[in-house]
Amino acid sequence: MTDLTKTERSRVKRMHERGRYDFETVAAILDSAFICHVGYVLDGKPVVTPTSYWREDDHVYWHGSSASRMLRTAQGETDVCLTVSCIDGLVLARSAFHHSINYRSVMLFGRARMVEDPAHKLRALENFVEHMYPGRWKALRPATEQELKATTVLYMKIDEGAAKIRRGPPVDDDEDYDWPVWAGVVPLRTVAGLPEDDGRVRQDATAMPAAAGFGHLGVKAE
Repeated sequence: MTDLTKTERSRVKRMHERGRYDFETVAAILDSAFICHVGYVLDGKPVVTPTSYWREDDHVYWHGSSASRMLRTAQGETDVCLTVSCIDGLVLARSAFHHSINYRSVMLFGRARMVEDPAHKLRALENFVEHMYPGRWKALRPATEQELKATTVLYMKIDEGAAKIRRGPPVDDDEDYDWPVWAGVVPLRTVAGLPEDDGRVRQDATAMPAAAGFGHLGVKAE
């Protein structure tokens, strides 16, 4: 895969040293989350919609109801801005000014296109389920034709954009290091708890998911 195209709108300007444009870094961040925010223009006004997404090679996909105004707008090959953020820690400094957050983020620019081919759509939805929990698709009741019609799937090539990452401890002014207040990082992580069934699971149903099954997303077991 080639590195992302760096343009005037995608180039990281503030704290530019935190910017990354290599495909491997961008893909790793995209693969570690479930929710993105898609920005677009609707009736001349800016709109940002949170939605679930997944990556396939050098494309990012997202889906929703065919009645969604975001999907109806974007499916006309509309320019969109898609962002993903992962929070890794709170950075506590000796002054309010230098407090920060450790994070990994991606911002992508491109043109959204709708998946028209039914086989392509079904395969994309399978990849979405497998992204959440590998191996689950084969155990599910097969999708119906009506369900596929009621679902719109959009995709965009991972081409223009950037990742931005902050790691490490706070960086205080030299004269503040003697200030008598604790400083450092409070790590944050997503934790998978014990599964809770819906009360109608058959006795002969497949085994409940294990927390370890989410490890590919960086999710820890409780």
